[in-house]
Amino acid sequence: MDYAEQLGPTLAETARAWRFCLDRRLKPLGLSRAKWMVLAHLSKSSDGLVQKELACRLGIEGPTLVGLLDRMSHDGWIERRPFGGDRRSKTVHLTDKAKSIADDIHATAATLRQELLEGISEQDLELCVRVLQRLKSKAEVL
Repeated sequence: MDYAEQLGPTLAETARAWRFCLDRRLKPLGLSRAKWMVLAHLSKSSDGLVQKELACRLGIEGPTLVGLLDRMSHDGWIERRPFGGDRRSKTVHLTDKAKSIADDIHATAATLRQELLEGISEQDLELCVRVLQRLKSKAEVL
């Protein structure tokens, strides 16, 4: 068996399956994947995030994010605030409404993570994370 050849597809399929499970569990909250991902990333930043940085973390283009943020702002999930001296630059922040939902997102994700990792030793998990971090570091400089 050629493990090196299987690594990329297995990694992509595993990430997709994990997200799909989380999507199903978060569906009762009425959030699309795009919205819950925005809320999850913003909840980790006490000072909000500049839109460009948020787009980078989400792996989407700026114009795609702008439309999503427009809808989320209209629905009361986020607010934009001016950033620095550049009136075009905005930081994105969670509203109080979103903060409680963000807690639900994190709790649901933690429960799923615990279930998926059940039966995997700490040693195996540590090795897996180290290998993935090395691959990520190499890919980022190529």
